Amino acid sequence: MEDCIFCQIVEKKIKTDIVYEDKETLVFRDINPKAPLHLLAIPKRHISSILEINEQNQEIIGKLYLLIRQVMEKEIKAANGFRVVCNSGSDAGQAVSHLHFHLLAGRKFSWPPG
Repeated sequence: MEDCIFCQIVEKKIKTDIVYEDKETLVFRDINPKAPLHLLAIPKRHISSILEINEQNQEIIGKLYLLIRQVMEKEIKAANGFRVVCNSGSDAGQAVSHLHFHLLAGRKFSWPPG
């Protein structure tokens, strides 16, 4: 999608600090971090939100969760846990209409969020 900022990052039209990349996924540092460690994990294929997950693209979700575990094991080092957040829709705080997972660590988080 031409106007999607994450698609532009995938296409290397916008520079970002990439932590991990393969043929189907990308993990990069958030430019407006909400924690000492704040990464975004995305599928390279444009999927607008969780509501667009279907039989044709469901495998990428499992791959993303395995990737999240691998990246966070490497990145958090001595941290005592991390949080994964996926907002769906503007009322939930989804600012970019491209499925993405926020990976947050480096501080204690409260509950309930928001």
